[in-house]
Amino acid sequence: MTRNSRPGARLWRQWVIRGQRVALGLAAIAATSHAQTAPAPVVRVTFPEAIQRAQDNNPSVAAAASGILRADGLLGQARAATLLQVTGSVTWTILNHGVEFSGVTVTPRSQAAAAINADMPILAAAAWARRAQAQDAKDISELSLADTKRQVALATADAYLAIIAERRVVESNERARDVAKAHFDLASELEQQGMGSRLNALRAQQQVTANEGLVEVARLALYRAQEALGVLMAVDGPADASGEPDFAVPPATPGDLSLWRSDLKLFAAEQQAADRVVRDSTKDWYPTVDAIFQPSSTYPPPFFLPQNSWRILFQANVPIFDSGQRGAVKTQRRAAFDNARATLTGATTEASAQVRAAREAVASGERTLASARATADEADQVVNITNISFRAGGATNIEVIDAQRVARDTGTAVAIAEDQLRRARLELLNALGRFP
Repeated sequence: MTRNSRPGARLWRQWVIRGQRVALGLAAIAATSHAQTAPAPVVRVTFPEAIQRAQDNNPSVAAAASGILRADGLLGQARAATLLQVTGSVTWTILNHGVEFSGVTVTPRSQAAAAINADMPILAAAAWARRAQAQDAKDISELSLADTKRQVALATADAYLAIIAERRVVESNERARDVAKAHFDLASELEQQGMGSRLNALRAQQQVTANEGLVEVARLALYRAQEALGVLMAVDGPADASGEPDFAVPPATPGDLSLWRSDLKLFAAEQQAADRVVRDSTKDWYPTVDAIFQPSSTYPPPFFLPQNSWRILFQANVPIFDSGQRGAVKTQRRAAFDNARATLTGATTEASAQVRAAREAVASGERTLASARATADEADQVVNITNISFRAGGATNIEVIDAQRVARDTGTAVAIAEDQLRRARLELLNALGRFP
């Protein structure tokens, strides 16, 4: 049985060694190809710089700013409808033949007439109402821009914090890889001295390879987070976080959230604008009165009229019956108001819930982080003690590998707990309307 098992063991060992060589060769090829690819330049920014650049350069902010320009144009259009309007007209008339009476031309064959029409609204309640409504629309556009900037800032902060968290994961996996490599070196040294086994060395090598894979995965996640931050900042390339933001927890009495939160301000303005439109519906039934001044000139002059003349008209338009059109429009406006009121009510309730949940998340995150740090410190101590015991022959290789795995997992748990606490504080500031 021993004679039959030895060749199989040697063959298995040869296959393992060949597999390791192939894996190392592939890793070297991948590293070489990665080194040959010129990486995009990385822009390093602080947290305030990232927020400011995102708010200045993000396309979503530019689109919201164009909404203000459009609203300003509509406001000018509504305002112009309530002011003086002057138009001119020129008419050139050619007949097949003129009209004569007793040798005098009554109607010439070719005649040109020029006139100016100056129209000034005197009573235009509906037009005045539309001008006020256009002003409300412009105010809403400005509030929408402010809320868009807040959303872009929040997304940028989230990407910035993701970079910090992923970097912590990378560092944790690199420490685990270095510890595993040190253990592999020790196991190889003991094997060469005849004090260890090949199995222990292979197990240690397996941990090194596994940690190398985790390091590569974490580095890729870090790079993707950097690219996400660059997109939000409108940078042609990745952006890296320089430093950690310090989110101070505000006092426990937030006050009226509608004074701070841009979304609540926007919803309140939309409700007020919809309410104004509903109240102005009655003005659609008001009469309109225009004063019109019309000077005119004709050449050649007509026989029975002077060449130059002018007239003043006062024109009134009174709505009497429209088959229910104005009533249907008012119903639509009432529905829009109800929708805006429901949106504001729901957003206000949700905002209060967000504040309470965010405060609880901050408290829970602080406790979780303290526990994770204590666990990680204990796991590092276990690794050190297990390594010393393994050198002295008091611990097995499996115990060392388990201790290293636990230390790696607890280090990652600390990074996750730190990220959760930072995000909880950011969510609290956002819920209170204190960010950015």
